[in-house]
Order: sequence, then C-alpha cells, then structure tokens
Amino acid sequence: MTTAKQIGPIRKAWYQWKALRLPWRKRFLVGLDLQGNTYWEFRLLNPPKDSPAHADSRLRRIVHYPRSTPYDQVVVPPAWHQWLRYQRPTPPTLAEQRAEEARQVRIKQLAAEADARWAAKPRVSDVDTGMPGRGKKGQPVPALDTGRTQPQERAAREAPTPNEASEVSEKKDDPWKRARSTGPGETWQPEAWKPTPARKR
Repeated sequence: MTTAKQIGPIRKAWYQWKALRLPWRKRFLVGLDLQGNTYWEFRLLNPPKDSPAHADSRLRRIVHYPRSTPYDQVVVPPAWHQWLRYQRPTPPTLAEQRAEEARQVRIKQLAAEADARWAAKPRVSDVDTGMPGRGKKGQPVPALDTGRTQPQERAAREAPTPNEASEVSEKKDDPWKRARSTGPGETWQPEAWKPTPARKR
C-alpha cells in the first residue's frame, strides 16, 4: 500500500498542482493520509434551485482510495472522518497524523506492559497454604454457621417432624375437634334435584 512516506517527486508535484485553487477548477485536493487515501473538495455543477444543495454553499467533501486497496481493507483515520463530516474546519496535517500514530503505538506498548505486570502478580489461588496434599491452591471455604447467621434455618432444624407433630397434637385435647364432629354440616350430603312438573293452564 502506498503511504505518504513513499510518495515520489512526480506524484508529489501532481498533488501540489491539484491542490491549487484556481478559478476555473471545480475540484481541489485537500490532503492525504498515511494509508495513501486522498481527500477532495468539489462544488456541485448547476444544482436545482429548489434543492437543499443550492441553498448550501459548502463545498462537498469526498475521499478516494488507492485502486490497489480492496474495499474491505480501506481505513479512514478518525481525524479525516471528522473533516469529512464537517466536524473540524481544517484538514489534519501529515505531522499531526504521524503524532497520532505514534501515540497509538505508545498506548499499545503501555497496555502490554500493564498486562505483563498484572500477570506477574501472585494470585489468591496460587498462595501456598502449607497443608499437605493441597499444593498451591486456594484455601477451602469454611462451612457457614447458618444456625447462627440465619435464625429461620435454625428454627426449621429445631422444629419437630410431621410424625412428631401429629403425636403431640393427638395428645392435646382439641375442643374444636369435638365442635366439628357435632356440627350439622359435618354429615350433610347434597341430594339430587327433582323439579315438580308445572301446571298446565
């Protein structure tokens, strides 16, 4: 891929010629990036009067990729993205782009060093417990005293089983049991409904 560092004198002179804003020109070269992409400004030729392009006097901005670069490998730097979307008035210079590239390389180096320092630190799971047969593994988690920390579970363990509860309830004299056995609704059963024939008029 052609980069800005590999531009020959003939192509450099051609870029300088295309960058001149002569009165009869409708298309001007603005700059290029380190990947070899060129950025241009142009005017629309005779736009319709009722179209928004006629009222907008801004020059259109476009990027041209090298012909040898596949479309899936085209990369537009963020600074040129901002210029294409009119988010910055001036295009980025080659010095600014080289500084940004060096900054990204520096950030990657610092991130790799930070990862190496983090990997070199001892982990909790690698601490030697000193117990035979365990090696360098984490300490076993002690069982929770749920009876002390959770009163509901302690009460459930101390509660009697269903058989024990039934035996205890049978021993007690339940007055409601006698009342239910003598009530009129305890022995009542529904009967079949037999309607009487209506009288003829």
